[in-house]
Amino acid sequence: MSVPASPKNISRRDFLRSSGLTGAALCLGFYFPASAEAPKIINQAEAEQFGIEMNSWIYIDTSGKVTLVSHRAEMGQGVYQSIPQIIAEELEVNLNDVNIIFAKGNKEKYGNQITGGSSTIRGSYKHLLNLSATAREMLIAAAAAKWDVPASECHAEAGTVIHKSSGRKLHYGELVVDASKLPAPKNVTLKKTSEYKLIRKPLHRQDTALKTNGTAVFGLDKKIPGMLYAMVERNPRFLGKVKSFDDTDTRKIPGVTHVFKVRMGVHNTFREGVAVVANSTWAALQGKKALKVEWDDSGFEHVSTEDLYSRMKTILNTQEGLSFRKKGDPTPIIEQAQKKIDVVYETPYQSHSCLEPLNCVAHYQGDQIEIWGPIQAPDWIQDYVSKDLGLPKEKVIVNMTFLGGGFGRKAFMDYPHEAAVISKEIKGPVQVVWTREDDMTQGPYRPGICYRCEGVVTNGEIDAFKVRFAGQNIGHWQGAPKDKPNGSTTEGFLKAYYDNIQNISFADVPFETPIPPLWWRSVYASTNGFAYESFMDELAIAAGKDPLVFRKQYAKEERCQQLINKLEEVSGWKNRKKGYGVAITECFGTTVGQVVKISRQADGKIKIDQVWAVIDCGWYVNPDTIKAQVEGSIVMALGAATIHEITFDNGMVVQKNFYAYNMPRISDVPPVEVHIMENSADAAGVGEPGLPPFAPALTNAIYDLTGKRIRKLPFSMAAI
Repeated sequence: MSVPASPKNISRRDFLRSSGLTGAALCLGFYFPASAEAPKIINQAEAEQFGIEMNSWIYIDTSGKVTLVSHRAEMGQGVYQSIPQIIAEELEVNLNDVNIIFAKGNKEKYGNQITGGSSTIRGSYKHLLNLSATAREMLIAAAAAKWDVPASECHAEAGTVIHKSSGRKLHYGELVVDASKLPAPKNVTLKKTSEYKLIRKPLHRQDTALKTNGTAVFGLDKKIPGMLYAMVERNPRFLGKVKSFDDTDTRKIPGVTHVFKVRMGVHNTFREGVAVVANSTWAALQGKKALKVEWDDSGFEHVSTEDLYSRMKTILNTQEGLSFRKKGDPTPIIEQAQKKIDVVYETPYQSHSCLEPLNCVAHYQGDQIEIWGPIQAPDWIQDYVSKDLGLPKEKVIVNMTFLGGGFGRKAFMDYPHEAAVISKEIKGPVQVVWTREDDMTQGPYRPGICYRCEGVVTNGEIDAFKVRFAGQNIGHWQGAPKDKPNGSTTEGFLKAYYDNIQNISFADVPFETPIPPLWWRSVYASTNGFAYESFMDELAIAAGKDPLVFRKQYAKEERCQQLINKLEEVSGWKNRKKGYGVAITECFGTTVGQVVKISRQADGKIKIDQVWAVIDCGWYVNPDTIKAQVEGSIVMALGAATIHEITFDNGMVVQKNFYAYNMPRISDVPPVEVHIMENSADAAGVGEPGLPPFAPALTNAIYDLTGKRIRKLPFSMAAI
């Protein structure tokens, strides 16, 4: 088992060995000078000369094969396809000649490696374009030198350099040795959007074949020699302890090798349980079922859902909260108004319920530990495990596999930490696997939230807009100051709205429970969007205005206007009949507008007939990937709005598996039409922004058809 060299002593040989690559090559990467805002591109020879470690390597070997070391994970969002499209475009190679290998966790080398916040492409596309174009120009320069001609007389195409006048050609593989000796040019010219051959084309995903023929390695597929398997019986109540356990029957199960108390880190606290280790997953599961555990659940609140929401609504009526953002002063206007809107919206707790249950492999070896798994944040795990186990960070080696869904859950450190602790206890490699019941009952969860929204409309205009938000602050569980408001209080709300409403305020009313909260797809925008866009609809009705025209009145920024015009056009909004709802939200730099059309069927049931979505994400790579992400977000939003929720009774989760936490079926999913705005703006997020507008667009459509205003999620479509 190889161990990466320390950052100061890395060499090409170390890189080739740890990456599974061999031979002479052109190796390019970034480094980040302390005094520079942008990374610098250098080749491997320069890196070795100055003792610099590069990140996001491009490696071209003598066969012409291109390998990129990606510091981010692939969890279904499509970067395994998008990154090669970017590389192949500027490098002028065939897409099939670009391969990706996942980087190990290394914050010093790669910076933030978190695959979340829809940040992978928007955070790196300019660097990748420049890196690829730089490699292309170095190969062209190498060919020009061989032919003793000016580089301006040569161009690159399909992995070769061509001399324009003579037609001479050299394959990239023939040039990498010479190119590797050249300094990286400081300035390269990137293609114009109109010149793209691959980018912005709906190309088929490279990982589809891997995921259908079984060659893609997910966390559950990872096996190492001598590996045992573990399952953990964890306390069903948050913050509970292990009082005692009887493993007599567990040890009778053939294959069981170890049984011991274990704890894993959950934010700034720990969850206790009893680990059962065996020579197979089945034996570990049977051993877990045979355990008899007595829990100590004293000293903390045993919550119930009814009580949680009652308390949230009470504090919204009695406290002003911590001011997050304010312009003008809506409070005196609301207090003096003869007619005002004062309503409360409720959103539920939600499980992540990724298709691939949580799992992790760890191998503790005394002076180091190596971890493999479906991991969204290798650098965070490296930091956490190194501190808890008392190891230097470079001795905590974290490897990413493919992820069978993440949604923020697999950016958490608890399950790799637990695997590391178990491996240390048994002094050998182990794979810890969570059952679906473990995943659903242990959390952490998207927090449930209540919103009190107050407003005044005068002469068709918003005179006052005031929101108070009561829900768990994820940051508080991570040590953020409790006298500061939740930094995501306005997430999902259009900046253009805020800029054009004269008296507006948002406040966070702190609310705490023992339930561990966590990011969920689109994070707080997934709940904020429902409240804020439903409230905008109520204000539009109070103003006596068309809901889309009303939004356009306050979203005056040019890109918003263009998006609204497009949404109006594709949905046929101006010629609509009853049963249309609209919502527009913004998160991770992207604005998405959606129109939902519903109708009442002959049997009296409400049917979703169509969803139109318009997304403005700026510069983008693959339209098919964008459409897939928006469609998937809408399906996930549909489930969270109308089908499933996590509830609590006496401190324990009620829903334990999919029989109680139902998912949308194909028959539930309406036709979805996705349109992408074309502009020259910087790239923004794609994987998450399609989720927040769906629920309010749906409930606004229900109001439009029936006159019934939905303010609490989830609701039953059959009951409308």
